[in-house]
Amino acid sequence: MSDPHLTRSRLRDPRGLVLMLHGGAEANLAPVGNRSRPWLRSLLMMRQLRRPFHAAGLEVWLLRYRITGWNHGQAELPSPVPDARWALDRVRREHGELPVALLGHSMGARTAATVADDDLVRGVVGLAPWFPPDEPVEPLRGKHLVAVHGRGDRITSYAATAAFVRRAATVAASAELVDMGPLDHPMLRGIGRWNEQARERTLELMDPVRATKGG
Repeated sequence: MSDPHLTRSRLRDPRGLVLMLHGGAEANLAPVGNRSRPWLRSLLMMRQLRRPFHAAGLEVWLLRYRITGWNHGQAELPSPVPDARWALDRVRREHGELPVALLGHSMGARTAATVADDDLVRGVVGLAPWFPPDEPVEPLRGKHLVAVHGRGDRITSYAATAAFVRRAATVAASAELVDMGPLDHPMLRGIGRWNEQARERTLELMDPVRATKGG
């Protein structure tokens, strides 16, 4: 199986990096192609947000996983988690100990919360996240979490996200739930609001003053 793929919007001497993680499926071994809807949705957001991220000194990378599904709970099947750790290792090799914000949609938010224990990661912004009831929160210890979810979501559960945020608050430096009201999972309806939350919450997370104060 080939390596994952990175789409990168580079900066000279960045002060930080936003690693974007797209959605997927609970169980699917199909490769993620360049027509994947979850990947294309994150690519659209990347293109819309890279200018304000660049203005703040943040380089932006979008990871495309090797396979579509989460696939955990099944013996020795691939998942996006090793791909996300591979991307963080690439950051470390190219930029050293550069602070990273993880910006994930759906399965990408679950992946982000799983790899948040990497020393480079300052925190996670999860959009319409997928957090099952038994999802571990320990990787978020000492990190920041913002979960942005609409009550109109019929793919992933707003209530499960709220419960995850409450549990994460026991170990995280900060944990916050942003209620997007009736907005749903694909983030196309109300796209301006989704982009605003992704932009502002990621910039807040990467603010060194906030990080120093711990939330």
